[in-house]
Amino acid sequence: MSYFAAAVVREKGGWTAADLNLRGAADIDEVADRLRDVAPDADLSLLFVEADDTYLVILRLDEGEDLRVFGSDSAYAEESRLGALLVGDLKTSVTGLDDSEEARTTTTGDGEDGDQPAVDPEADPVGEADLLTDLGIPAQRLLALCAHEGMMPADVTAEVCQVLGCVDDVEELREV
Repeated sequence: MSYFAAAVVREKGGWTAADLNLRGAADIDEVADRLRDVAPDADLSLLFVEADDTYLVILRLDEGEDLRVFGSDSAYAEESRLGALLVGDLKTSVTGLDDSEEARTTTTGDGEDGDQPAVDPEADPVGEADLLTDLGIPAQRLLALCAHEGMMPADVTAEVCQVLGCVDDVEELREV
């Protein structure tokens, strides 16, 4: 299974992006160590892992600590060793949503979007969907991006990075 892994780190001078090699990583802690090594003094580090145009995993470290993980679909853990390493230990339910937020998003909206389910019924998102809320991407928005028909993991990463202001840096990594 092929993958793309982009580390996006925020330091005093703003956001920067770097390609991250995950080959040979033994566990999620080693992946977190590799993310820390990109910019040891970063106040915020994110890792976007896209696999086979199907799965997206986002890891977050605040000041090198407190690892948080979100996966677009638990099936990734069954599909590959890297998937098992990144999302295999996560519970099957998504955290970070309260019932009122979920109900508001699924029952209201303009046009036909209000009739769409909050998440793809085929997907089983896992982890902490609210890990980007303080950066302008609430949990329900992240879930909606992941569930939107035709959205590839690269598209979701681009949408998130657009909000963060580092989309050009990540797109440069794709072109290499």
